[in-house]
Amino acid sequence: MNGMRVLMSTLAILLAAAPSAFASTTARVYSSSILVLAFVGFLALIVVIQLIPAIMTLFGVLKGLAKKGNKTRLADVRSGE
Repeated sequence: MNGMRVLMSTLAILLAAAPSAFASTTARVYSSSILVLAFVGFLALIVVIQLIPAIMTLFGVLKGLAKKGNKTRLADVRSGE
């Protein structure tokens, strides 16, 4: 039992004193220029413009399906006699 206490306290001291070796530095957080921001904004604008017709088409299809409901008719098939 005493050996476990020594082991746990040694491990706690080692882990507490260990430096953050793999932590990234925060010296350069954001270094993009205005041109990079304009390009990303332009791409976002293209995505939004492409979504507007897609959403309108989806609403049109759903509206058409809701309007028809179960009013489907079966075709009259006649034999060639």
